[in-house]
Amino acid sequence: MKLKIIFCQLILLILSSCFDKNQKTNNMILKANTKISFSNGFSDVNGLKMYYEIYGQGKPLVLVHGGGSTIQTNFEKIIPLLSQHRKVLALEMQAHGRTSDRNAASTFEQDADDIATLLKNLKIDKADILGFSNGGTTTIQFAIRHPEMADKIILCSALAKRNGAPEWFWDFMKQAKLDNMPEQLKAGYKLVAPDTNGLQIMHDRDAIRMLNFIDIPDQLIKSIKAPTLIIIGDKDVITPEHALELHKLIEGSNLAIIPGGHGEYIGEITTIKSDFKENELVVPMIEKFLNKEIK
Repeated sequence: MKLKIIFCQLILLILSSCFDKNQKTNNMILKANTKISFSNGFSDVNGLKMYYEIYGQGKPLVLVHGGGSTIQTNFEKIIPLLSQHRKVLALEMQAHGRTSDRNAASTFEQDADDIATLLKNLKIDKADILGFSNGGTTTIQFAIRHPEMADKIILCSALAKRNGAPEWFWDFMKQAKLDNMPEQLKAGYKLVAPDTNGLQIMHDRDAIRMLNFIDIPDQLIKSIKAPTLIIIGDKDVITPEHALELHKLIEGSNLAIIPGGHGEYIGEITTIKSDFKENELVVPMIEKFLNKEIK
């Protein structure tokens, strides 16, 4: 049956700051009239000044956003929940949000290496990783390239093969233009980026990366040994068949197909509904997976 597909992810939003190398400051966000503190800063990462935020305490959980996104665009709704029991490290990748550009094409492999370097800079030897959309593809590459640093991984609407997205998606990417981005997303980028001219750069890097996307070989996907949870929406850009294929390739992985569109299950800004309720998020399922002991 042909699925009704939700518009793919080129997204931006919220929070603005500018810091010197590795500077950290204390900040607050509001959730249900409760103040939640966090620290943030920049770290020198392979030619980037990479922006990150740290919430809560406990075992590290890294959040990797999707294409065109920022921390808040993808994860604003789930960070307050996940950080109740975890140290949540949310970051922004090359040319996204507050992170600088290195004047080189974006690749999922380089993004994975950038995360590994950031973790080393922050003296984190091993962490659980949750990646959404393009961030899910980056998380696959992280588990392949840095297996010693990946404890458990959560692949949210992740793409590993071109046939995992319908033909209309690839046709759209061939014609991708900044003008096609919703105005609220452009405004969101301008709220957080130190140089608003970077919006075009970010858009083009993401579009070109997808146009040049090459399937991740089966043998590399099969090499992933980290316990894995795969999540997609039943009206996702990513097809159920692709999620099932990943599930079969990653030994011992878990698969969940959730009602809703691309990222709706984590409160992603373009698919979240106006009548959203926190109990509709998949956080309890994620926490159960992360807390389960592996025998």
